[in-house]
Parts: sequence; structure tokens; C-alpha cells
Amino acid sequence: MLRSTLHLLSLLIVVLMVLAGCTTVAPSAAPAAPANAVEPAAAEATEAPASDSAAEASGEPFRVAIIMPSTITDLAWSQAMYDALITIQTEMGGESAMEIAYTENMFQVADAAAALRDYANDGYDLVIAHGTQFGNSMFEVAKDFPDTSFAWGTAVDTGSEDGFTNVFAYEANAQEGGYVNGVIAAMLSEAGIIGIIGPVEAGDAKLYIDGFTNGVLATNPDAQVPVIYTGSFGDTALAAEAANTHISAGADVLTGSAQQVVGSVGVAADAGVLWFGTQSDQSSLAPASVVANQLYDWVPTLRDMFAKIQAGELGGTAYVLTLENEGLKIEYNDGVEVSDEIKAAADAAAQGIIDGSIDPLPETE
Repeated sequence: MLRSTLHLLSLLIVVLMVLAGCTTVAPSAAPAAPANAVEPAAAEATEAPASDSAAEASGEPFRVAIIMPSTITDLAWSQAMYDALITIQTEMGGESAMEIAYTENMFQVADAAAALRDYANDGYDLVIAHGTQFGNSMFEVAKDFPDTSFAWGTAVDTGSEDGFTNVFAYEANAQEGGYVNGVIAAMLSEAGIIGIIGPVEAGDAKLYIDGFTNGVLATNPDAQVPVIYTGSFGDTALAAEAANTHISAGADVLTGSAQQVVGSVGVAADAGVLWFGTQSDQSSLAPASVVANQLYDWVPTLRDMFAKIQAGELGGTAYVLTLENEGLKIEYNDGVEVSDEIKAAADAAAQGIIDGSIDPLPETE
């Protein structure tokens, strides 16, 4: 009996020693809401600029979480914002100064609402609902977390009339760059038929399409500018089908908006048709077809937003990207030749929008 007891005590001591050696402290992680939540992203660290930011003062990184309707590589809406976040992270000194967590492909609003709440509950300094469809959910969560900053777009409603003090809003005057793209497209089109592939007839997508149409018709009043709305932001197959329909009808130039355009650009490239992009740089999809892109530069918006939060101002500002403040930029793709004459016309259109002599959305309806 004594031998058995000693044997059991020896085994118990060994087990306790093993357990003691395996104990670790779990690292902090992003909320584990939907299965497609992604771990915080890191950017290559650079020398941090001199700053008296709250992150430096506390020794803790500034923490940002974002939910998106598509992916960080969609070459459109989501990538434009994600790339801006990475730029700011690098400016601040890398992951040690700024932490980014993101959740992609938030097709279901209910899932998006859960992700927003989990990020807020986990103590992120700023939670971004990157899509108008997430607005109602964002306000519901923001109401329960008054000490957390939230942002959403495209919108200008910060909820101030309803007593919110912790919500930022942002939008893009996409009609401005759309108009400039339309001017260029009209001058390049030989057929005078320019097709547009839209997602849902709302938001910055509709602004871009209306501005583009007006730019074309201001340059060539005889041009045809048919629009096909697919009813989806992300259905690339429908976008490809719409592009084929336009090309079959004689279009030699196409444009479109939202993450669905990956399908359209491929069709344009195969058919040797020119393409104009918006939101993000789509040149890599078709270097011989993409003429120019209207780029959304969210960096200045985010810089100001972060500075306000670190100074204790948790919301209340609505930001608008324009050609004048350089939140909207027209960039040409070197793979497609554009004459100096056409570029001069585009520059004149942009300047006219900036100085108010050109209205990209004239009231014609």
C-alpha cells in the first residue's frame, strides 16, 4: 500500500511540473465574431514622426477596427480605405503605434452589427462601418458605447441632431472625378457609344455615374451613354454580363463602380475596349485598357479624424472628398496613351469644377 501511495504521489508531482512548464499568457486578439474576421494587420515600420499623440503618451497603440462589404484587395471601395489605413499606420511608426483589425465580406447586415459590437466591446479607439448599409447598426452600437469613436460612409450624418457625440461621417463627391473621366472618355471614343456598369442606384456610385454621363455629353452631345445597374455591389458575373451587353451594342469605352467591376474590366480587356476606373487604381487588371482612375484618398480624412480622437473629440465631423481638397485625384495609366490635348481638356474640366464654373450635376431632371 505504501509503495502504491508513493507511486501516485510521484506521478502527481510530474504532472504538476509539466503543467507549470506549459503555462503561457494569451496575446490580445480581435473580436471573434464572424468566421471571416481577420487578425490585426501590420505595415512595415518606419521611423515614427515626432508627435505628442495619446498613443505615445500611454505607450499603447491607437487601435482601429473596420468592417467592409468586400475585401481589402477589391481594387475599389474597400481597398481604397484599407490602403489609407496602412499608409497612416506606416506614418505613425508601424503596428506598435497603430493596430488595425478588419472584417471582410460583410454581406449580411446582422453579421456586421455583431462585428461592430464586438470591436467596440474589445476597446478599439475607432470602429469604422465602411458602407452606408451598416449605418443603422452602427448608430445602435454607438449609442451603447459613448466613449468609443465610430465612423461610417458614404454619409454626412454624424447623428448630432439625435445627441450623438461619438460619430464621424465621410463621403466622396464622386461626380467630380466622374465628370473629368467622362470628358476624357468622350474624346477617346470613336464610336460615340460609352457604356456604364453600375451596382445599386445610390450613394457615391450613382454620383460617379451621373457625373461621368454629364462629362461625356458636355463634350459630345451626340454621344450615347447607356447605363446598366446590376443591383449588386459584388456580383462580378453580372458586371461581366453587363459589359458584354454594352460591347455588343457598339460601345468602345466602358466605366463602372463598386467591387463588381473586376468582372467588367476583364471583359473590356479581352475585347480591346477602354476602361475608366474609380475609387481605387484598377490599372493592374488591364494595363492596356485602363485609361485613368479617379482615386479616393482617405489619408487626410483619417489623419484629422485620429488627431481629433486623440485630443478627446470623439465625433461630430463630416468629411467630403473633393478635387479641390485633393481627396479625389485623377491618375493616368502609363500603359494607355492619352494626348496632351485630351489631358489639357481634362485639367480644364477639373479646374472648372473647383472654381465653380462647371457643375458636374446640373439639375436637368
